[in-house]
Amino acid sequence: MVRNPACKVDFLPVESRALRGNPLGDPWRRELPVVLPPGFDPSGRRRYPVIWVLAGYYGTGRMALNRNFSYPAIDERLERLVNLRKMPPAILALPDCMTKLGGSQYLDSPATGNYETHVCEELIPLVDAAYPTIATRGGRGVLGKSSGGYGALRLGMRRPDLFSAVASHSGDCYFEYCHMKDFPLTVNAIVGAGGVEQLIERTLATEKPKHDDTLALLNISMGACYSPNARSRRGYDLPFDIRTGEVDRRVMDRWFANDPARMIEKPANARALKSLKLLFLDCGIRDQWALHLGLRIFTAKLKRRKIKFVHEEFDDDHMSISYRYDRSIPLMARALCEH
Repeated sequence: MVRNPACKVDFLPVESRALRGNPLGDPWRRELPVVLPPGFDPSGRRRYPVIWVLAGYYGTGRMALNRNFSYPAIDERLERLVNLRKMPPAILALPDCMTKLGGSQYLDSPATGNYETHVCEELIPLVDAAYPTIATRGGRGVLGKSSGGYGALRLGMRRPDLFSAVASHSGDCYFEYCHMKDFPLTVNAIVGAGGVEQLIERTLATEKPKHDDTLALLNISMGACYSPNARSRRGYDLPFDIRTGEVDRRVMDRWFANDPARMIEKPANARALKSLKLLFLDCGIRDQWALHLGLRIFTAKLKRRKIKFVHEEFDDDHMSISYRYDRSIPLMARALCEH
């Protein structure tokens, strides 16, 4: 095997108008890690596809550059895949869309900030201006896992003008299973802390918060993303009574409007997915949030609409599944290089 030089990682400074003045007070100055493939030629003689890799809940793009005993950093993964000729060279962009509440779901919300706008209208033009990219829909894809997989699937439906390939690893889907099961736990944590604000403060005050507190914070964060309410004291509504736990169906319907299992029922979203070069979906069959079942429900709806996709299941749970990128990244890179 002829070995190309190692990947190079650039860190582009970002000053975001979309995030400036966001209601959570999160940074509007951030950085965008960009992974350049082995043998990258900056001259412009060759144009490269760009794959946008979205981090999961509690994650940032920079975290993908970490490595440990059992799995490589994403730049090492890209280097290996390219050098083994399993994929053509591609650029990876790793945005930071984390919030004080843990995540943004990569959407615009008046309770968290304009993260869809940040990615689509600020970061994509930034990368296309800085590197010799295939600066069209046909040369651009988006993938991620967990909340990042959800974000990839959502952006694929909402922004078909920007993305022609989507891969979702264990992305949030069918909210009855992946969110509602934790509502009782969330109510107990809120009551135990003395209120929503107290729970948030308690969770953020320690480097190792309680497991139940982190799950409760996730549902609070989803409320800020899916059910913002400018007239509410918090700026968002939760889909349950914080004392009794009774589900508020009107708020829950707002959450359901952001559920891929329901979003696919809108003709415009179905058309967007049908237009993709690649729609890759996978999940472990032991997923703690039953996302493998949500994905089965979603793919059944895709079949009824005659939308092409690749659906795979594997014997694992929700955690530490970055190795699945060995499957999705080469598929996406090859799809983006097709003309």
